[in-house]
Amino acid sequence: MTEKIALHTRLKPDKEAEYDAIHAVISPELDAALRAAGVTGWNIWRSGRDLFHVVEVADYQTMRKELATNPVNIAWQAVMAELLEVEDDYSGDDMGLTKVWELP
Repeated sequence: MTEKIALHTRLKPDKEAEYDAIHAVISPELDAALRAAGVTGWNIWRSGRDLFHVVEVADYQTMRKELATNPVNIAWQAVMAELLEVEDDYSGDDMGLTKVWELP
């Protein structure tokens, strides 16, 4: 069974173009790290500085624990910390956004 998790992040001012360029192609190492942690899909939409993510993953909490110590993800998060208003250090028990409604 796959979990579908929605996330919201926000870019620092004037970082939109840099964020888009960095995400044009992610490294094969990051792709492999995400997949090894159970990610089967990750989509990001941007509206101005607001980013909306939908992550499809076997187990979101397990993914976060695995990526917290993965050197490839640590390096990626350092890059993202320069672009995002609030960096994600993978601590805590984030569960994503609360689902309010779904078309049956």
